[in-house]
Amino acid sequence: MNYDSRYSELDWLRVILIFAVFLHHVLMPFNGDDWHIMNTESSKLLDDTMVYFEQFRLPTLFFISGAGCVILLSKISVKQFFKDKFTRLFIPLLAGSILIIPPQTYIENINELDSFWQAYPALALKFELNHLWFIEYLIVFSVISIPINAMFQSRLGQGVISIIANMSQLKIGLLCLVVILIFIKIFFSIYLPSDGHKIENLSSSSYYFFFFVTGMLFIRSTTIWQAIRDQRRINLFALVVFSALFYAYYFSPDLSEYLSLNVRWGIWWLVCCLVAWSALLSMLGYAQHYLTVTPNWLKESNQLIYPFYILHQTVIVVIGYFVISLEASISIKITLLFTASFTLTSAICALLIRPFNVFRALFGLKLIKSAT
Repeated sequence: MNYDSRYSELDWLRVILIFAVFLHHVLMPFNGDDWHIMNTESSKLLDDTMVYFEQFRLPTLFFISGAGCVILLSKISVKQFFKDKFTRLFIPLLAGSILIIPPQTYIENINELDSFWQAYPALALKFELNHLWFIEYLIVFSVISIPINAMFQSRLGQGVISIIANMSQLKIGLLCLVVILIFIKIFFSIYLPSDGHKIENLSSSSYYFFFFVTGMLFIRSTTIWQAIRDQRRINLFALVVFSALFYAYYFSPDLSEYLSLNVRWGIWWLVCCLVAWSALLSMLGYAQHYLTVTPNWLKESNQLIYPFYILHQTVIVVIGYFVISLEASISIKITLLFTASFTLTSAICALLIRPFNVFRALFGLKLIKSAT
């Protein structure tokens, strides 16, 4: 692969998917789940829709991150790679847990706490991650990517890539890799069950790691990359079929009389994996075909999307706390929350973080070099 050329499809997908994460969190107070803040009225239709898009949004972002690690390692040394990940991942994670997460925790417990400034020291010292668990995963995965990248450069690794490249020439060759994903998800979820998104939760981290590693593998082969584009219609058809299966099981009647709990969960994980994998291949294929240029505004967005991600949930929770108390319909509240939180988060990124090196450093952006 020629890593010198820009992968416009990845630029577009990264921005689109982070925006999708933002939209998901805007809608969370209204879908009836137990989130940081909840509206008294909820929408079952909203919940039924959101559960579908949850299946492939973050997996695709991990795939993109895996591909990005290979591209970066092809241009800089391992030492420089470590430095890059420390400055762009670890420092923002630490800063986020101390500065960004406490307001969320305060809003969640506002009835039990005194003023925010009195509660802040204790909240900051908890070092909670909340939505920043994604960055914690990226730190661990990035470190592991170094030996994996070296393995892919070895004879063994080249053999693995060759096998997958040959598979990709079959119409459903890449789709068949979902079998590995299904095994990983079901095995770890049954034998090492755990809740939450902590990195030690292997039922979660192993699942996302599969997408990360496939991103590393696919980006190394022009044959595989081209096959994803060429087979986009087949993959989209598979996605439609798997989506139908997903909702058929989602809306199925109670099967507890006929199937054990593990079997019922196993079927659920299976249909989720089918949707996640076919959606990834479909989005990547169509992005390659149609999103071939990275305009200047998208380049800038790809930089600011990272601090946008770090900030967005806290902004949503704080503004949402006041929005859900209004006497208004769900649609009006969603519109208000979306508009206000998007505007404020974007303004902070553009007007406060982007121009000043101290904030750029805290939020993982490259520093602006002063003119000499």
